[in-house]
Amino acid sequence: MFKKPIEAKALQRLSGADRKKLRRTIRDRFVQASDADLDLILPPKVEISVARLTNRAYIYAVEGGPPMLFDLDGRGNDIFPTVYALWKAPSLLPAFFLKGGEVSRYVLGGADLMFPGIYIPPDGLPQFEAGEPWAIKVPGNPCPIAVGVTNISSTEATKAGLRGKALRITHFYKDSLWESAEGRYVPNEGFLEDMVTKDPSYVTAEPGENLEDDESSVDEDNNANGNELVPSSDVVNSKVLSCTVVDSKDGEEEHDIKTESDMLAADLRGTSIDDVADAETATTEGPMTAEEIDALLDSCLLQALHTTVKEKDLPMPGSTLWSNHILACRPPGKTLDLKKSSHKKLSKWLQSKSSAGLISAKEDKHRKEIMLLGFNRGHPDFMAFKPLRNIVAQEVQAAPSASDTQQHNGKLDVFEVWKCTYHVNPIFEAVGADLSRLYSFSEASEIVFTYVERENLVKENDKAVVLLDALLCDALYKGTVKKGSSYPTEIHKKDLGATFVNRMQAHFKVVRGNESALRKGALKSLQIVTERRQGNKKVTKVTGMECFLVDAEHLANELQKKFACSTSVSDVPGKKGQYEVLVQGGVIEDLGRHLVSQYGIPKKYIEILDKTKR
Repeated sequence: MFKKPIEAKALQRLSGADRKKLRRTIRDRFVQASDADLDLILPPKVEISVARLTNRAYIYAVEGGPPMLFDLDGRGNDIFPTVYALWKAPSLLPAFFLKGGEVSRYVLGGADLMFPGIYIPPDGLPQFEAGEPWAIKVPGNPCPIAVGVTNISSTEATKAGLRGKALRITHFYKDSLWESAEGRYVPNEGFLEDMVTKDPSYVTAEPGENLEDDESSVDEDNNANGNELVPSSDVVNSKVLSCTVVDSKDGEEEHDIKTESDMLAADLRGTSIDDVADAETATTEGPMTAEEIDALLDSCLLQALHTTVKEKDLPMPGSTLWSNHILACRPPGKTLDLKKSSHKKLSKWLQSKSSAGLISAKEDKHRKEIMLLGFNRGHPDFMAFKPLRNIVAQEVQAAPSASDTQQHNGKLDVFEVWKCTYHVNPIFEAVGADLSRLYSFSEASEIVFTYVERENLVKENDKAVVLLDALLCDALYKGTVKKGSSYPTEIHKKDLGATFVNRMQAHFKVVRGNESALRKGALKSLQIVTERRQGNKKVTKVTGMECFLVDAEHLANELQKKFACSTSVSDVPGKKGQYEVLVQGGVIEDLGRHLVSQYGIPKKYIEILDKTKR
């Protein structure tokens, strides 16, 4: 799911009602989660932000923290915790234990979890149904490394001899969702670059370490001793998390552990415990004044201009600048509320910065939105500002720009293939060919010529002609000959291959790098149409890009920057999953060349129509 870099389309805060709805959803989804677990991943009275990705998924994050939940379909039906959430609440989901740390290499490589890689306790496989969310752990390490959904039930797995796929992985440590959190921290020393091993500081026995103890016996021992696994408090602005054993009966011991954690945080920051306490008090002293908010806004803008805003990303909509750059440059624990500033609105604030000469901003009349056109590196405020490192808030990371993601990198290969139909199945069966696979034109033609050679159907006095027996005649012409007409008795060799392939089901496969798509039907051309609207204004429309693995939103953003014009994306009426990119202006020729040079789309698959010519 998150093997490729994620790109956010929109970022917003959850309302109180949506927050309650989200909590109810995850309570129903994660049946073994306690209220304490839910409070750990969705702390009360803390802002929750949601980012919508280009693949329709939603990412939920606590303000100033890493992503905690992700929803694959955006409807709450396929919601999962991230590894960051599981590190805070390891008991949120039931977990499979791997046979050893070496198996984790395959999981971190993006492979699904197979039954042979799972440690099976002496009393057998735990009970589960197909479609349930489960986590994956390594023996000796309490922190999960991945999350997914069960492929089959435990009953079916036992009948199958514990072979095949156990868990379809949806998210894992080291994927792009984990990388989206600033700092990319790990919970303990067992999390290495390419694998996960047991945590040296974790002393509780786990399944797989001692084959005489299974998971249930470990839980019973823990309960008997009054111990439970809980995540420790965040260390240094939530950048280091560790799962530890806390004695719930002894309040003093728990207090000592927290004190040691605070001392470690203070030591890493180079400050004393008193300084940490003073800093915590300072952040909760009271609401900021309008002047303080103005100063914080200016500081975040300068930080963004120095670090995340690139010249190649301009012009940039004001909403993108705000959500993907300015909010991401907030100091930890700080919130930005434009309504409480002296400017009240984003457009007025950016216009004031433009009047001061720091940036160049102008309202786009078509988009009805202020655009950042550039910024002045020679401005005194810009030159005097010293950007801070690692200040980007641990929220869903700013979406990579179109130039950074380079979706179109990699050669585009288009393959036309065909699948057997009931018309030609007898021919394939006669030569012993596979009915389930896809064939290229030459491979399919070879099948019919193999049959001709085997049945000796070449005409003796004319080697260029093939005689048709009943089986071959039905394969080529059954259902096509009009009533009352006679069936052909022979066919020329040069027509045999094409006639035979035309009786098969056409498919096409498009491959770019590691991404591929196989679709039924003949490959349709990408269409570029220019027409007039509202008098003499020209617009250019692009449709059919999905067949060539081109994302409509990505293409629209790219064309907006390339042609310095307004673009939009809309659904194609009556065609689910297909989109139309609208570009202001008559750029039909330049757009066609761009698709050929940058995306590698063959010219024969691009159809151009200029409706403005009379």
